Amino acid sequence: MIYSFDDAKAAERRETQYFEMFGNRGIFHKGWTAVTKHATPWVLVGRKTVALDDDVWELYDTSKDWSQADDLAKQMPEKLHELQRLWLIEATRYNVLPIDDRTAEKFNPDTAGRPVLIKGNTQLLFGGMGRLSENCVLNIKNKSHSVTAEIEVPEAGAEGVIISQGTNIGGWSLYAKNGRLKYCYNVAGVNYYYVEAARALPASEHQVRMEFAYAGGGLGKSGHVTLYVDGEKVGEGAIPMTQAFVFSADDGCDVGQDSGAPVSQDYGPQHNAFNGSKGCSSPSARRPSARTTTSRRRMPSASRWHDSNRKGAWHD
Repeated sequence: MIYSFDDAKAAERRETQYFEMFGNRGIFHKGWTAVTKHATPWVLVGRKTVALDDDVWELYDTSKDWSQADDLAKQMPEKLHELQRLWLIEATRYNVLPIDDRTAEKFNPDTAGRPVLIKGNTQLLFGGMGRLSENCVLNIKNKSHSVTAEIEVPEAGAEGVIISQGTNIGGWSLYAKNGRLKYCYNVAGVNYYYVEAARALPASEHQVRMEFAYAGGGLGKSGHVTLYVDGEKVGEGAIPMTQAFVFSADDGCDVGQDSGAPVSQDYGPQHNAFNGSKGCSSPSARRPSARTTTSRRRMPSASRWHDSNRKGAWHD
């Protein structure tokens, strides 16, 4: 735009600009604008849309009608057709096509067909790792999964977060409360579901695991959680619903603590770190399951995830 600072009457050098978002389209060319509204972007669930070819276009001469108050589409159908054709040319040139007008589904890489940073079915996280965004860890939503961790419980008893993901508006956490292994699933900060072990963890080294059996049948459905200590079942319970798409845009996954707004109501935003020694923790996910496993390493903490879209994924 520097050229216009030197000459206020200089002709436009950029004559054409296309637009597309959620199926809403527009084109500007030499003062003319053609636009069509396909859907309201912030309506994510329950919206009704028509076929893209049935969208109604509007036409404006913005050199005279900059506020776009006078729709000329019916008066000048040939001009509208010219701009619609130009939109298709620009959309083809810049890889806009094919148009995907889904909204909520696009938040989930599994349904959107979007590649993720983590490949494979398992992930190993180590102590000190934290604030990992959702795109940096396995996606365990809408599928069965498990989380396994190696811990050493002190004589005073276990307390604090072993691994967590998300925030106070959605997520999950595996932690110890009053000496017992406990799991919390937080749905949108509205519904909190808890599963707790029947007995306290004795002072010693242990392998703890949470297995989440997803019910299937769609997105955000229910599941069943089972807690294990050294391979022995110590607790189980139902999770009536889950969060289908995003836990948080900024709070991530933490090993050995919950560094952001707390997932569970059992602890606060500070001083929630696990009070014993942690080995490594490993999440793993398979369709329909996800899991975290750990290895015995004397370090602050670690988590491994496993994610599989194939039936019959391995177990610890």
